[in-house]
Amino acid sequence: MDSIVVRAHNLKKHFHTKRGIVRAADGVSFTISEQETLGLVGESGSGKSTVAYTVMGIYPATSGELVFKDQDITGALKKRSKALKQDIQIVFQDPGSSLNPRRTIRQILELPLRVHDTVSKKERVDRVAKLMELVELPVDFMYKSPPAIGGGERQMIAIARALATDPSFIVLDEPTSALDVSVQAKIINKLMELQKELNLTYMFITHDLSLMRNMASRVAIMYLGKICEIAPTAEFFSRPLHPYTQMLLSSIPVVSEQEEELKPKKIVSTGEIPSPVNIPPGCSFHLRCPSKMEICSRIDPNIVTPEENHQVRCHLFPGAAGN
Repeated sequence: MDSIVVRAHNLKKHFHTKRGIVRAADGVSFTISEQETLGLVGESGSGKSTVAYTVMGIYPATSGELVFKDQDITGALKKRSKALKQDIQIVFQDPGSSLNPRRTIRQILELPLRVHDTVSKKERVDRVAKLMELVELPVDFMYKSPPAIGGGERQMIAIARALATDPSFIVLDEPTSALDVSVQAKIINKLMELQKELNLTYMFITHDLSLMRNMASRVAIMYLGKICEIAPTAEFFSRPLHPYTQMLLSSIPVVSEQEEELKPKKIVSTGEIPSPVNIPPGCSFHLRCPSKMEICSRIDPNIVTPEENHQVRCHLFPGAAGN
């Protein structure tokens, strides 16, 4: 059996605002196995980044359980050990804002080495050079500042910074969405190479389903703070079960008739996405769902497993209403 690196059970993160409670993550459960990539996909406001930041400890969980290699990490970042912080790293969406423009690349990459004291002061420059080589950037870039290099190169530096402490698990928070399309493929290919070379485990956050086909081992779809469906990538694309998932897949742009034939039948949603402060009772998707039934407006479905390794949260499948 694959070793479980991350396990979330009924994980919740709620924010109190003047308008009410935002249930950004509302009972999320998943596992990530060693050297796996779990793709967490959803529209803006679905809660995927909130889940990522809760895993990182940037947000403390409201309730639920979050376990990393058999260690409870549900609390805030300040409660985590130094070794744990080294082992879990993140690459943010925009390297333009996540890298200090007033520091040189060398200073940026030396900072985690100094904070975690992973190498001696004399060895830091050599370690920085090795990190640059690892992401295939010229070593002399270490004397430049982030504004002096391109967007793709800046993101490579952000990846190198995440690798500086030799982590085993990295959260990738939409790492290519701020980049030109021509650069995205290079970043994705490098991340996949590094995963094999360094035995890394990834949580990949994105709103772009097309990235998941080659990048992720499994795909989880979020909608208004809840996971709708989780499945192995190949099965997810060939046999989507949730109406929301089918709607998303049917809207992916394609360039050939063969690809068009593989897509689910076009599903047109009606209505607006509810406010996260005022989520309707029952299934949160029922106001937009073409397959809704009377029960959908009353009872929030449980997640069930109609097929092996394939979970879905929908009343179309037996057991979703509970006992």
